[in-house]
Amino acid sequence: MKINRPLFWNDINLISILLYPLSLITYFINIIKKTSHKKKLKIKTICVGNLYIGGTGKTPLSIKINKILKKKYKTVFVKKKYYDQKDEQKILRSSGNLICNKIRSKALKLAEKQKYHVAILDDGLQEKKLYYDITIACFNSSDGLGNNFLIPAGPLREVASEIKNYDVVFINGEKKNKKLFYYLKKINSNIKIFEAKYVPTNLKNFNRNSSYLLFCGLGNPAEFEKTLKKYKFKIKDKFIYPDHY
Repeated sequence: MKINRPLFWNDINLISILLYPLSLITYFINIIKKTSHKKKLKIKTICVGNLYIGGTGKTPLSIKINKILKKKYKTVFVKKKYYDQKDEQKILRSSGNLICNKIRSKALKLAEKQKYHVAILDDGLQEKKLYYDITIACFNSSDGLGNNFLIPAGPLREVASEIKNYDVVFINGEKKNKKLFYYLKKINSNIKIFEAKYVPTNLKNFNRNSSYLLFCGLGNPAEFEKTLKKYKFKIKDKFIYPDHY
């Protein structure tokens, strides 16, 4: 989805209140999804998803998990095929094997047929027809839950209380967010919560005494800029495009 994140998602304000009735449509669609019978496949599955739409670190975490597991298991990334997300598909292919299909269950069946041991799903927590062995919800440490409203009044794909149905949370980003940590623990006291930061892997390729132009088409360009500044990059100018631009 090629969108710039609306600023009104950060707080409860007039625009979010006016859009709130439309968020009830999202809420009821999610309720209907939850009535689906969950299909369990033979292949082991790890789903890395989010509640806050975009920019929470799903893809880099999926890549990190794959890097660890492929030392011992035959692993594959599984991603629902969206034609406007070819950027993510290329990134995943550069890090491992990838199966894309418009229907995730068909992609998983193909992974089984090809004798993969573990499928790592980049996105898919809102796919309620599938049973996952491990579910991981990612958050950005700066954004948290935003205004805690569902799309379109807010940034959430499902209500925060769904955390009670997941196994693990990753809070990704430079900022500590203890408020989010304890809020999620209050919803699900058994959930495992990890805090992570983005670490560039190719710093030696850059002269950080030079000035740089920042450009990106990410779900969270602000976090990208924070990371670069943390590693002493001098940003002279920047061009910010919508996610998946």
